[in-house]
Amino acid sequence: MEKILVLDFGGQYDQLIARRVREQNVYAEIHPYNRISPEEILKEGYKGIILTGGPNSVYDLSSPHYDKALLTLGIPVLGICYGAQLLAYMAGGTVTGAKDSSEYGHASVSLREDILFQGVPEESTCWMSHTDYIKSVPKGYIVTGSTDRCPCAAFRDEKGMLFGVQFHPEVTHTEYGRKILGNFLFGVCKVSGDWKMEDYATTLIEELKGRLGGKKVLLGLSGGVDSSVCAMLLNRAVGKDLICVFVDHGLLRKGEADLVEKTFRDEMGMNLIRADASERFLKKLKGVSDPESKRKIIGEEFIRVFEAQAKKIGHVNALAQGTIYPDVIESGKGDSAVIKSHHNVGGLPDVISFDEIVEPLRDLFKDEVREIGRLLGLPDELVRRQPFPGPGLAVRIIGEITEEKIRMLQDADAIFRETVDRECLPEAPAQYFAVLTDTRSVGVMGDARTYGYTVALRAVTTDDFMTAEWTRLPYEVLETASRRITNEVHGISRVVFDISSKPPATVEWE
Repeated sequence: MEKILVLDFGGQYDQLIARRVREQNVYAEIHPYNRISPEEILKEGYKGIILTGGPNSVYDLSSPHYDKALLTLGIPVLGICYGAQLLAYMAGGTVTGAKDSSEYGHASVSLREDILFQGVPEESTCWMSHTDYIKSVPKGYIVTGSTDRCPCAAFRDEKGMLFGVQFHPEVTHTEYGRKILGNFLFGVCKVSGDWKMEDYATTLIEELKGRLGGKKVLLGLSGGVDSSVCAMLLNRAVGKDLICVFVDHGLLRKGEADLVEKTFRDEMGMNLIRADASERFLKKLKGVSDPESKRKIIGEEFIRVFEAQAKKIGHVNALAQGTIYPDVIESGKGDSAVIKSHHNVGGLPDVISFDEIVEPLRDLFKDEVREIGRLLGLPDELVRRQPFPGPGLAVRIIGEITEEKIRMLQDADAIFRETVDRECLPEAPAQYFAVLTDTRSVGVMGDARTYGYTVALRAVTTDDFMTAEWTRLPYEVLETASRRITNEVHGISRVVFDISSKPPATVEWE
């Protein structure tokens, strides 16, 4: 299989680069810069290498660097932002910092005729995000693009193997970014573009058969998209040796526990055990308000419940989880910062009683997971189901969790989702839900004073959940939801709408 290596230097768009490559039917893998050697790169047979951006300065000796052997491997390289600066620096160019040359946001870039820019106009819009800039290219290199503030916005070596762009072709703000990446993949790396999700799914199932054949596998099934697709893959791989445990921690959406049980046990015929552990989780979470503490407590309790079920079942070799790539990124990968620990990544206890953990989806983005679900025949209503965090409503209740707060949020969330669903919007949000804040405010109902909680409504539009825009819901939808929530849910007196995008916010509040 043809592969492209995305060498990660801590950039915020590293996962997006891989996704853009995969969109063009070319498989891409991400590796931290300090965890793969030039020898390993050659051994793996990568057809091309992309160096990501990053927050550091290449002339700072403590910043991420790479072996100069990269320049002579005979494999095409494309450096993006920091990656371009690093490429120039390693080859003998000069990189410096200057306030007058920094650029953030949209910029007009002038491009010369080059294999990397075939089919791209001489003038177009790109997305810049840099303070340092390439002052002079190395000997034997050619400047192929510039902006008003950046004299070297693009360059390449004379052999046409090493390329750098100061801007970000992977983001949608760069007008011809997809075309530029395509030129690198097909024009420079000479890949065929024959990688398909069907092939990936088939290969994945065969790998799981080889790895897990004859072993009993325990899967934590939440009923969400990720765990549902994980269940389908594992069911194809190990059949009757798959045991699905649905942990009802009492923090699910209204009516969801019964729906999950009905769908997977009754309708799909899977071996499903429903473990009612709501009292156990609520007791552990009593008095806890810190979001990271909540996640880690829930992560550990999930494992302990699984262990208890495994003991009842008998020996179980492996624990399977529906971890996907954005979970891994946000929980910290390589030198990247931890944004928040996901219960199935950063929240795992140090010692568990299973021989191994299986995460079939950890290299896939949300839209790719949905595609595999469709290919495996998962019902469309489950494939399209909006994401729900593993810790459930625990991370949508700000502050301490109580039974009363759970009841309020379940009711408010159900009303909001029902209102949005009934409107049948032309483009429904990718995710929409309610958050119970820890803020209380004065209100009035009839002639009486109230002092109730504030609920925040959240709706986002995205295709990969790595970035997201807040959805412009019609005022009528928000008005209906607000009126119903304050009228029907006792204890809530105020409703607000969250208009934050990701970044700087995350989709979830905690």
